[in-house]
Order: sequence, then structure tokens, then C-alpha cells
Amino acid sequence: MLSALGSPVRLRVFRALVRAGDDGLNVTELQREVGIPPSTLAHHLSTLVEAGLVAQQRRGRELICTAHYAQLRRLGDYLVAECCTGARGAGRRAA
Repeated sequence: MLSALGSPVRLRVFRALVRAGDDGLNVTELQREVGIPPSTLAHHLSTLVEAGLVAQQRRGRELICTAHYAQLRRLGDYLVAECCTGARGAGRRAA
């Protein structure tokens, strides 16, 4: 997952989907939002889907893309548990 998000373009795509919420965006809207060619978007989306960070669902003629929030939470939990162990403030949540 970290490798998939390591690309600035894929991170931009993922951020757009997170901001879109549970409704997600169809591929055309997403392409407009991030401003990259459709073939480039398709390449980056397939990487994000393969990493489990993005889900795609066909609704009629549209392909809707959504952020996979459960995977994002797992990634965050992993980072806190494995990378921040022993660090001051690790695991504390803002009130």
C-alpha cells in the first residue's frame, strides 16, 4: 500500500477519492479532478485497486471509484503500531 501511495500522481488520485466520500467519483469526474490523461489514470487506478486502496463498481455505464477506507485505517494502524512504537505520543488520539 505504501508503494502504491509513493507516486505523487497516485497520491493525488487517492486524495481526490477520499475527499469524494462514500459516493466516490466516476472515472470521467476523477480524470477531470486530477487533470491527467485517461490512459494514465487507468494505469494508476489499477495499481491502487491492486493494492486494495481503491474499489471500483460498475453502475450502468459508469465505473465508480471509491477509496477503501478500511484498508486506509489498517495502514494507519500498522504505521502507529510498527513504526511509532516507543515514540512519544504514539497511539494518543486528539481529544
